[in-house]
Amino acid sequence: MDLFLAVAAAVIASWFCVELWRSSRRSGRLHTEIWAWAFAAYALATWALVAGLALGWTSLSFRSFYFFGAVANIPLLAAGSVALASERAGRIAIKITVLWTVFGFFAVFLAPFASPLPGDGIPEGSEVFGFTFMIDALTLPGPRLFAAISGAVGTVVVVGLALVSAVRAWSNNRKRSYGSLLIVLGTLAPAFGGSLTALGESAALSISLAVGIVLLYWGYRMASSASRIDGRDREPTSLQSPPERGS
Repeated sequence: MDLFLAVAAAVIASWFCVELWRSSRRSGRLHTEIWAWAFAAYALATWALVAGLALGWTSLSFRSFYFFGAVANIPLLAAGSVALASERAGRIAIKITVLWTVFGFFAVFLAPFASPLPGDGIPEGSEVFGFTFMIDALTLPGPRLFAAISGAVGTVVVVGLALVSAVRAWSNNRKRSYGSLLIVLGTLAPAFGGSLTALGESAALSISLAVGIVLLYWGYRMASSASRIDGRDREPTSLQSPPERGS
C-alpha cells in the first residue's frame, strides 16, 4: 500500500511539474520558472521515495530523497514567491537559493551515514545523518542542519507571503485569497506527514506528498485564474506582482 501511494504521489507531482514548465515557457515570468524548478525537485523526491520502497533503500536513493525533498524544494518555492513580489528581489533570492542548495548537495552526498539504512519503511534523517560531519580534521555542516534551515526559513517565506496575499485580496478578490490559502496548506502538508512518519505511520508521508502537490498546484491555478478575471496577464503564486513597466 505504501508503494502504491508513493507511485501515485510521484505521477501527480511529475504531471504538475510538466504543466508548470509549459506555463513558464508561455508566460516568461521568473516566478513561474522558479516554481517549475521547485515542482521538479518535488517530483524527483517522490520518485526517489518510490525507488527506496520498491527496491530497498540505497545510499543514492535515500540521499536523493533527502536532498530534493528536505533541502532543495522549499527554498525554491520561497524564491519563487519572492520573485512574484519583486522580480529584482527574486533574482537575488534565486542566486542565494542556488548557492545554498549546491552546498546542501555536497553535504547530503558527502556526509557518512551515522547508522545503516533500514531494510524497509522510510528512514528518518535523524537516524542516519548528523548536524555536522568530519572530513579529515575539518568539521562541516551536515545534512540535517541544511534540512532544518531550508525547512524553517523556506516555510516562513512561502507561508508568510501567501498569508499576506490572502489578507490583501480578501475584500476584493476572494478567489485569489483562497488560492493563497491553498498554497499555505500545500506547503505544510508534507511536514505534517513527516511528523506522522516519525510516529510510525509510514503511509502518511506518501499521502501527504500527494495532497501537498495537489494543493500547491490547485492554489497556484486558482490564483492565476483570479488574475485573469481581474484583467491582469500574470500567474501569481502568493503575492500580487506589480505590472510590467511599459505594459
